Amino acid sequence: MSEFEEEREIYKETVKDLENFYKRFRDFELIMLFSGQHDKADAIVSLHAGAGGTEAQDWVEMLLRMYTRWAERSGYDVEILDYLAGDEAGTKSVTFLVKGMYAYGKLKCEEGVHRLIRISPFDSSGRRHTSFASVAVLPEISEEVEVKINPDEIRVDTYRSGGAGGQHVNKTDSAVRITHIPTGIVVQCQNERSQHSNRLSAMKILSAKLYELKQQELEDNLQKFKGEYKEIAWGSQIRTYTLHPFTLIKDHRNNVEIGNAQAVLDGDIDEFINAQLMSRNS
Repeated sequence: MSEFEEEREIYKETVKDLENFYKRFRDFELIMLFSGQHDKADAIVSLHAGAGGTEAQDWVEMLLRMYTRWAERSGYDVEILDYLAGDEAGTKSVTFLVKGMYAYGKLKCEEGVHRLIRISPFDSSGRRHTSFASVAVLPEISEEVEVKINPDEIRVDTYRSGGAGGQHVNKTDSAVRITHIPTGIVVQCQNERSQHSNRLSAMKILSAKLYELKQQELEDNLQKFKGEYKEIAWGSQIRTYTLHPFTLIKDHRNNVEIGNAQAVLDGDIDEFINAQLMSRNS
């Protein structure tokens, strides 16, 4: 019709409509892959620096930026729950909440060890360094899911927050650390200004960890009847980000490779997430 009527705009609109249709089809196709009980839930993501000191802590900062950018592109909101700055630069550890439909279903594909290979900006000799960081993802447990926490089985400690947050944060014992005595699980939150808000956030993280522990126990008991299986563990990276001597990001679980490293570090990680969702359901 565009050629016959010599109307270029018809062609442009048709291409745009097809692109939108294809995106909607892909979104629907992915939604069909979400079968987990909590896939629709918000996600609690924790990043921790591995061996490597400042190098690894800078890598955590880069990953935080990558996931924040991805969340923004996906229309999700991000709320920092706990943040521990690095000794010289970067971030030792950070826990944040990603709020949006299927946030957990997508981000659980990112759980594991992420490896970075690059020329270190902290090495005056310009040598190549390898850094590791771990990514842990939990679903935010809704109030509909009952996780019983006995008040007599937790210890709550308050302390003065450190790092960014303004003078008010540093002058009051607003940070909260909760220890679940039976399991030894420790969670903390220091990002909010009030002790009450930090306590609520810490309890939210504790509930998610206790729920995960319960589910893991059920899986372990079931596995006794299924036989041995291998899990992704610290030291066996799921993805390698190579920035020198060439640029390539490779996912070792599904062999997806992307050469545009900067785009990935800017949050363009949907190809990795989609491939992992597909492989899990194949």
